[in-house]
Amino acid sequence: MTPDRLAALHARCFTRPRPWSAAEFAALLDSPHAFLLTRARGFLLGRTVADEAELLTLAVAPETRRRGTARDLVGEFAATSRRRGASLAFLEVAADNAPAQALYRATGWRESGRRRRYYGPDLDAIVMTLPLEAGQEGG
Repeated sequence: MTPDRLAALHARCFTRPRPWSAAEFAALLDSPHAFLLTRARGFLLGRTVADEAELLTLAVAPETRRRGTARDLVGEFAATSRRRGASLAFLEVAADNAPAQALYRATGWRESGRRRRYYGPDLDAIVMTLPLEAGQEGG
């Protein structure tokens, strides 16, 4: 998927927090730490640095949601992160995004903190973590 296609799908999935531009995707993909996982109607962008992984964003076309695509991508993220040497993963999710929070909890993620006003003056981020060591939940 090209940065333009990633940005177009991201814009269909997010208004708040704001969707990312093609230039932002291109810059992230240029990093040796970043990795992109794709499906026909969705993608996940992650990165690993040292022994930590970060799920940067996950987007699935609205008309194809609730068919397992996001769950598959989250599972592949965990496996890929393990292979890249990560033992812990984290993400931020908007406090008002209940469907995403439910997906992450169902795949083994646990709330570990909150970043006040992370997405703007009236929208916090929930920080979630996932252990990636052998025998742990997640994926």
